[in-house]
Amino acid sequence: MEQPRNWNWQDRAEGSIPRGRALDPSVDPVDGIRAFPTAYLPTRMLIAEKPDEDNGAYDRDLKILTDAARSFGWRLTLEPTDLVRSGLRSDSLPGIAGLRRAHLTTPDEPGEGESPVAPDAWRVLQRARKVSRGPLPRASLEHVLSIDPVGLNPFTRTNPFTRTNPFTRTNPIRGAGGVGSDDYLEPGRGGRQPIAWIGPEPVRGPDPKKGRRAVIAVLDTGCGIHDWLPDSIVTRGLTLDGVPIGLTGDDDPERFPDLYGQLDGDIDAVAGHGTFIAGILRQTAPDADIVSIRVAGSLGVVDESTFLESLAAVVELHRRWVAGEPDGHPIDVLNLSLGYYHETPTDGLFSLTLYDLLRAAREAGMVVVCSAGNDAVDRPSFPASLWAWPGSDNGLPKPDKGVPQVSVGALNPSLRSLALFSNVGPWVRAYAPGAAVVSTTPAFTGGAQAMTRSDFDGFDRQTVDPDDYRGGFAAWSGTSFAAPYVAGRIAAALAPALARSTSVPAAGVTAAVDAVLATLPPDTPLH
Repeated sequence: MEQPRNWNWQDRAEGSIPRGRALDPSVDPVDGIRAFPTAYLPTRMLIAEKPDEDNGAYDRDLKILTDAARSFGWRLTLEPTDLVRSGLRSDSLPGIAGLRRAHLTTPDEPGEGESPVAPDAWRVLQRARKVSRGPLPRASLEHVLSIDPVGLNPFTRTNPFTRTNPFTRTNPIRGAGGVGSDDYLEPGRGGRQPIAWIGPEPVRGPDPKKGRRAVIAVLDTGCGIHDWLPDSIVTRGLTLDGVPIGLTGDDDPERFPDLYGQLDGDIDAVAGHGTFIAGILRQTAPDADIVSIRVAGSLGVVDESTFLESLAAVVELHRRWVAGEPDGHPIDVLNLSLGYYHETPTDGLFSLTLYDLLRAAREAGMVVVCSAGNDAVDRPSFPASLWAWPGSDNGLPKPDKGVPQVSVGALNPSLRSLALFSNVGPWVRAYAPGAAVVSTTPAFTGGAQAMTRSDFDGFDRQTVDPDDYRGGFAAWSGTSFAAPYVAGRIAAALAPALARSTSVPAAGVTAAVDAVLATLPPDTPLH
């Protein structure tokens, strides 16, 4: 099994350490702020600063946070680099807050009042809110986002009401085998498994003579090597002013299938995830170009700051293209098959940086398509619910000036019922095929073996090897794969207009989105 050169057990052990902590809302409660579980990095915070805001107010908030950290015996240190604006020009993306990481540490020299416990950003944020008697919207936790095929989301893995609930995994009444949403984890029932593709490759037409091809950007695990996905179709390694966008390290789940399994023989949970999405886009929009940006490693988790930094760079590239600058890049549809649950998702108590970036993208004509999540809940997830959905209490403007944002849940293969794992609710705008979907995969092999082998006359004879994907195709399930179905359909709907002109007016983009949503199965509860 292929691994990075010089990769050793220390690398695998270190990489296998889970990212983030599960938030316990009962810790340091604040009157008037109702919190819910999430996954976050306990030693980091994010601090937003708008270029045109009152610096005095910003300085006061920063002092409150610094004093709150000091009251626990911790030190808060602000990074000098603006994550959102580090690669942007001074006049780029007006009105969007800059963003800096803040680190919480214990002083090197022991002193009076030093905390005996490790730093915790949640406790600092809550104590600062008590002092300020308000929500402190400039400050936020740094959340952990999840690339989300069924069964991976860190919110479910660490939520005490799911994986460790004694009435699920260990309930003696259940018996063996998949039950409920877990049924989709089993190969043959929607879990990832090798598939033989016997049809032709999607046919790609000639380049338009006047306009251009539609472009879909995917922020995910990257895109691996596959005959359907050559460099002429997929742009990998995009840069902004010479600086790579996203991750570039050896922890590449599209090249190395089993980095962090501790030699268990199983392919990592998200290995090939981005390649699978790219294959769905090829099937639904064969004439579109794809931009692949890696924001996640083999564990399928994304630090919020990495995601925001990469998203800002993508929006800036598109903005430069719209402005006619030579170093821009057009992006018509943005696919985000990832997400997280915010601890205070209502009444605008959360930082608006992510919403502002998505709004800027949509106001520049970029359709944003998000997966709804796979936890079988109606709790709004971010970024899928960051729009003014009917009855929403998130405090976002109604309406805004941008083209649509589309949050997508999953349908079963029959297209007559919602997948049981799919998140639901009025914030989900559409439902599309997302269970037992067939698409592309890198030529991975794992350590698992075929169940039975009986060679004869020089032939290898065996049952299906559940970990051998050298055929290049697989079946998989998740709202991760319903989103690119819709994203690809939207790109295909925009293609005729883009073939005649390099851009489409906002009204035309919105009409194309509405037309695609109108063609989705009518028996599902579309909103």
